[in-house]
Amino acid sequence: MQIVPIRELKNTVEIERRCAESNEPVFVTKNGYGRLVVMDIDYYERTMKKINEASLINKGFADYEEGRVVDGRAALKRLREKHDL
Repeated sequence: MQIVPIRELKNTVEIERRCAESNEPVFVTKNGYGRLVVMDIDYYERTMKKINEASLINKGFADYEEGRVVDGRAALKRLREKHDL
């Protein structure tokens, strides 16, 4: 994890290089406290994908716990009948 003071944001080329080389976000502080996070777009997109996947898995668990499930064989049979497969 890289931490830089906010005054270093003036050197955008260096901040971009740090993000790209470390493949992790750079945390920006102001007066010793966290204020911003700068990250490479690829890192951001991978992180958002992981968050979305985790959300879908959690929704599946919630469906299971609430009894909102369908027998797999029965579901496939209905799909085959519906689509004449």
